[in-house]
Amino acid sequence: MFSLSSARTLLAACRPSTWSASPLSRAGLSPAPSPSSLIFTRGRHQLAPRSVKFLKRHKGVLPVPTGGSTKGTTLAFGEWGIRIKGNGARITAKQLKSADEALRRKIKVIKGAKVYMRVFPDIPVCIKVRVAFRRGNETRMGKGKGSFEFWATRVAPGRVIFELGGVPIREELAREALRLACDKLPTRMEFIDRQAPPRLGNLVIAPEIPADVNPETTVAP
Repeated sequence: MFSLSSARTLLAACRPSTWSASPLSRAGLSPAPSPSSLIFTRGRHQLAPRSVKFLKRHKGVLPVPTGGSTKGTTLAFGEWGIRIKGNGARITAKQLKSADEALRRKIKVIKGAKVYMRVFPDIPVCIKVRVAFRRGNETRMGKGKGSFEFWATRVAPGRVIFELGGVPIREELAREALRLACDKLPTRMEFIDRQAPPRLGNLVIAPEIPADVNPETTVAP
C-alpha cells in the first residue's frame, strides 16, 4: 500500500488539471459563480418543490372541472377531512403551512394521529417590486416579469385539502381541529367523512338508486 504522501503525489501526476490551482485562486480571488451554478434551495421547514426547471411561470387560471371528473373530491387516506365548498382559489405555501401547524398542534395529544395534505404548492408567483410600492395587476407593460415572491397552488372547487387519520379520532375533536385549519385558508370549506359523496364543482353527486329498488323499503346503511 502507498503512504498518504505518495498516494497524493501519484494522483497529482495522473490528474494535473484537478490539483492545479487557477490564476484567480493563486491571487486570492474566488471566481464569480456562473448562472448555471445558481440553484434554488429550500429549508426543511418550507413547503417548496425540490427543483424546478424554470423559476418563473405564467399566472394561469384556476382549474374548472368541466370534463366531469370527480378525482380528488373524496377521502383517500384518513377518516375526516375538509374540501373546498366555495369557489376555487390560489392557496399560498404560507397559508398551507399555517393550517398544517394548527392541525398538528390540536391533535398532538393523540398518539399516532396523522395529517395528510392533498395539495402541494409547486407554482412560482412573481411580482414586480419598485422602490416605494409593490406592483401588481393593472401596471404598465414592459420592464420584465418581476422577481420570485412565493410558492402557491391552484385548487378547484370540491378539492380535498387536508385529511385526518392514522388512529381513530373522535368527530368532535376532528371538527374542532379542521375548523382551526379552515380559518387559515382563503375560501369556504366543508367538513366531510368517508360517507361523503363526491363533488363536481359546486354540485354534489348523490349515489344513483337502481330502478327496481323501492326507496321506501330501502334501509340506509
